[in-house]
Amino acid sequence: MAFVSCISRLRSSSKTAYNNLRNAYFYNLRAQSTTTAAERPFWSTSLLPLTLAFSAGSIAFHFQPQSSLCDSSNLDSRIGGKGSTDFAVKGSYRKVPQELVHELRVICEDNMTMDYDERYFHGKPQYSFHKAVNIPDVVVFPRSEEEVSNIVKSCDKHKVPIVPYGGATSIEGHTLSPHGGVCIDMSHMKNVKALHIEDLDVVVEPGIGWMELNEYLAPYGLFFPLDPGPGATIGGMCATRCSGSLAVRYGTMRDNVISLKVVLANGDLVKTASRARKSAAGYDLTRLVIGSEGTLGIITEVTLKLQKIPEHSVVAMCNFPTIKDAADVAIATMLSGIQVSRVELLDEVQIRAINIANGKNLPEVPTLMFEFIGTEAYAREQTLIVQKVASEHNGTDFVFAEEPEAKKELWKIRKEALWACFAMAPKNEAMTSDVCVPLSRLAELISRSKQELDASPLLCTVIAHAGDGNFHTVILFDPNQEDQRQEAERLNHFMVHTALSMEVSREGTWHRGLEDNEKN
Repeated sequence: MAFVSCISRLRSSSKTAYNNLRNAYFYNLRAQSTTTAAERPFWSTSLLPLTLAFSAGSIAFHFQPQSSLCDSSNLDSRIGGKGSTDFAVKGSYRKVPQELVHELRVICEDNMTMDYDERYFHGKPQYSFHKAVNIPDVVVFPRSEEEVSNIVKSCDKHKVPIVPYGGATSIEGHTLSPHGGVCIDMSHMKNVKALHIEDLDVVVEPGIGWMELNEYLAPYGLFFPLDPGPGATIGGMCATRCSGSLAVRYGTMRDNVISLKVVLANGDLVKTASRARKSAAGYDLTRLVIGSEGTLGIITEVTLKLQKIPEHSVVAMCNFPTIKDAADVAIATMLSGIQVSRVELLDEVQIRAINIANGKNLPEVPTLMFEFIGTEAYAREQTLIVQKVASEHNGTDFVFAEEPEAKKELWKIRKEALWACFAMAPKNEAMTSDVCVPLSRLAELISRSKQELDASPLLCTVIAHAGDGNFHTVILFDPNQEDQRQEAERLNHFMVHTALSMEVSREGTWHRGLEDNEKN
């Protein structure tokens, strides 16, 4: 279905479009519409009871009234939100029809497998405490968007769940296959389809990793600025609307994607936009898909914005007596107007993990890491200004590096933080939290969270993208111990609700002030 045709229909009847969208998302379809398939908006055509997911998302759809592998009446209620600490995730399961297996062999030829070890590997995320009772019945490796479309059409016909799979770097169980079905591994679709140097954009397939892409772009003096976990692929990064340490300067994935091609649940292919940077025509379907975590379709092509590689950069580190001092410096740095490209905070427990994992001898205190970019003179000037700000907030041992290898070694510390945590407790699992508040509340949130974490019997670390008010915790626990699972969940909920209360408190204060002015 053509993208322009979709937009034309949406414009012609906003009320009908709204009703269709509402019905598709919030109700089971009780009867077929009297309109033909060609007359319906793309989201109302053959919405399926599939479990659609990118390499970073898996959410069940329950739209068709007939019984199927993903009939909501058969779903296990334990499959759900990020707060769930259930160790074994079990869904409804039926073996895939042999007819579907035959169709997949015709589509994929030798690029599919039913080998148990391969299926188990694809159904068991490496760094998530959630484990699936069921695994995929089939793993396919499409080589083109046409093959992806045909695979989805076949699964549509047989009402079989599908879970697309990319870099498998998710740490929250997104690539589990609780209902079995077909795992679509996108790793064979990793080509750079077009590079437009003068337009500063590149068209890629979803299976390419951001690190691979930057290796390709480096000879042209360009790079893609998002940097999530090593091994993450562009398709999964779009699905989760990822960010990373450079988001404070360059924004998140939604700010760096120009357009997408997406295979919908019925196998139709949609292009969400052109390569033009600006468009106010119709719905912003690109931003609708980004962050949808697999609920709207499978990404088969991505057009990305690129940046020029900075002329010069400086990486700095500084130690602090308390985590609040470190957070205060991060806030002060942002408010100073300095165009910092990264501000990362690691608490003393995380530094201890790094020392154990890497044989280092870093001071085990809260630490800030910065990166400054620009001309050589400008980057050094920024470094000196931040050094002065840090000294005013009890900062010590301010060191910086300009040599490429030294800078790489410093950032390696941050990039390997999660794996370093397991060095302290190799038999434990990790529950990760992710909370964000307005920048002015970051120091307070981290301080309150840190008090709760330190008082817990569990081993917990703090890692923050301190430049944009976002921080993570890694909570290590034994998933076989119910009391530890409950404690991990309690800590996670504490931080989430504390962050939410700060936002509400701030808004409440503003409203009360407005009311006082009206009374006066």
